[in-house]
Amino acid sequence: MFRYAASLLVAGIALVGLVQAGGASKLKIGDAAPEFAALPGVDDKDHSLADYKDRDILVVAITCNHCPVAVAYEDRMIAFAKKYAGKDSKVGFVAINVNNLDADKIDKMKIRASEKGFTYPYLYDASQKIGRALNAKVTPEFYVFNKERKLVYWGSMDDNQNASKVKNRYLESAVDAALKGETLSPATTKAFGCSVKYEKGSK
Repeated sequence: MFRYAASLLVAGIALVGLVQAGGASKLKIGDAAPEFAALPGVDDKDHSLADYKDRDILVVAITCNHCPVAVAYEDRMIAFAKKYAGKDSKVGFVAINVNNLDADKIDKMKIRASEKGFTYPYLYDASQKIGRALNAKVTPEFYVFNKERKLVYWGSMDDNQNASKVKNRYLESAVDAALKGETLSPATTKAFGCSVKYEKGSK
């Protein structure tokens, strides 16, 4: 009886440890890409992580319509997608909007994408789950996943909101390194922009 009770106690302690570890976990370099599925895009199609399985590298951008910093980066994102994420490229690039402000709803996203001529998927996640899974804090914020869909870079696209003053193109360097099977150092940078507008109670 004592041995049985002791085993239950050990199991209970282990379970608590797992729950605490899971609750306190934060996204870090080397973690697997969080799953997403059936996210509506401005192309009126649903998109999933599995859609990019044929790409060696996947770049995810958390962005939105209303943020002036995100808007300032749109031309750079378009240029990046044209350079790295063409139809037959090894790199996939997808932008996801998790804000639920009126200016960020899917109908407004379609208008913005048409006006700017986005050449990449622009998806809407009203649940905000992908933003929380990525621990996204601001817009825009960028994530690079390698062929095994492990996180190899997280942070800003470059080092200056003013395109004419950019000295370090972090995102391009991270993708170039990942394509060679190398690791960029530093693998994280501080993203800057508008705070993601998470809703109370969303998980």
